[in-house]
Amino acid sequence: MNTESYQITVNDFVVDVVRKNIKNVHLAVYPPNGRVRIAVPLRVNDEAVRLFTISKIGWIKRQQAKFNQQERQATREFVSGESHYFQGNRYLLNVIYQEGTPHVNFQSKTRLDLIVRPGSSAAQREQVLTNWYRQQLKEMIPPLIAKWETEINVKVAEWGVKQMKTKWGTCNIQARRIWLNLELIKKPAHCIEYVVVHEMTHLLERKHNERFSKYMSAFLPQWRLYREELNHSPLGHEVWDY
Repeated sequence: MNTESYQITVNDFVVDVVRKNIKNVHLAVYPPNGRVRIAVPLRVNDEAVRLFTISKIGWIKRQQAKFNQQERQATREFVSGESHYFQGNRYLLNVIYQEGTPHVNFQSKTRLDLIVRPGSSAAQREQVLTNWYRQQLKEMIPPLIAKWETEINVKVAEWGVKQMKTKWGTCNIQARRIWLNLELIKKPAHCIEYVVVHEMTHLLERKHNERFSKYMSAFLPQWRLYREELNHSPLGHEVWDY
């Protein structure tokens, strides 16, 4: 597939343009900073892109305003007293330096103990917490997939967890493989389930069209509320959308 990426400026908006072999124009505004991206068919020229963007300026500004109002996590240093999220709840981090295998413990409903070796750097402390996050998410996924394979009547051949910069999840329909963003472990459990269902539903319908929405409404009647909650929960340093 021929794909060309570049930027144009429209009314002081910097727009990422992706020109590829598609049928329709797709406009998106991405958190956390309101980046504007337009995917256009090969036949559409730049003047048409500019006119389309101008016609959507009001909508773009409203989306960017929403992101500007969102709560943002401060830069993480992984020291005692910092706030970190797990399954939608906020915990105060308590760093304990001691010999032995680094690990994470729940001390209470509001405190998370990060046990690391003396002299550990911020990057090493972060890696311990990240490994724990990954383990927790990986334990949540299999029962969700098993449940929804029965409900949706599809089969997932493979799944995985990884850090992604632009998506909460992805689905390779041909391989029947889904990937989930590691950042999901910080979100409420029902939001995690929503993303699993969303990706599995793509095994029935590739596109985000009316048919896809009808499937989602049948499987998860409140899926739009979950999507809204997911996309307006506290932002970290990556750029996500759904």
